[in-house]
Amino acid sequence: QMDRWDACGGEIDLAALAGRPCYAGLDLSSTTDVTALVLLFPQDGNAVLPFFWIPGEGAEAREHRDRVPYTTWARQGFIEMTDGNRIDYRWVRSRINELSRKYDVRMIGFDPWNAQTFSDQLKDEDGLPIVEFRQGYQSMNEPSKAFEVLVASGDLIHGGNPVLRWMASNVSVRTDPAGNIKPDKERSTERIDGIVALVMAVGCANAYGS
Repeated sequence: QMDRWDACGGEIDLAALAGRPCYAGLDLSSTTDVTALVLLFPQDGNAVLPFFWIPGEGAEAREHRDRVPYTTWARQGFIEMTDGNRIDYRWVRSRINELSRKYDVRMIGFDPWNAQTFSDQLKDEDGLPIVEFRQGYQSMNEPSKAFEVLVASGDLIHGGNPVLRWMASNVSVRTDPAGNIKPDKERSTERIDGIVALVMAVGCANAYGS
């Protein structure tokens, strides 16, 4: 499947996306893992803009543990490291607000598990368009299948982001007895947060897009 993913790695014109309508998925990790926000621009070839945050403290230890080049990606601008040994959600919140001023963010899907306070701040204090998007089969099945179609047909442009590619390579598909699917990871050390966020963004675009 990774050859199909790589085939979607076209160039993204960031300047052209300013002010354009998009839909987002927000996967808030535990405070010590990767938090992911992914923007999807359906009217612009399904361009994908992912943003990732990890705690700066302990990043090298995590790099050795997971055998993943977090610090290199941070230097290259693909991951933002927040101060301290936990993700600074105030920083993440300010970045989400900044992005919502830059792009026309129509809807942000989030999993309420562990994220209620944060999402309430975004919704009630910042006035952002937040919707609950649970991680069960019922919510994830249709957008997961729609995401598979986008990748298989080449109707997605992800710009070759290396963090998102690594997460895509970690994804397996879990199926329930009724044939519903959702993304899953095979091993607990692997991260798929960016793909989960992207599937949520696809779901928001399909549910709320015109």
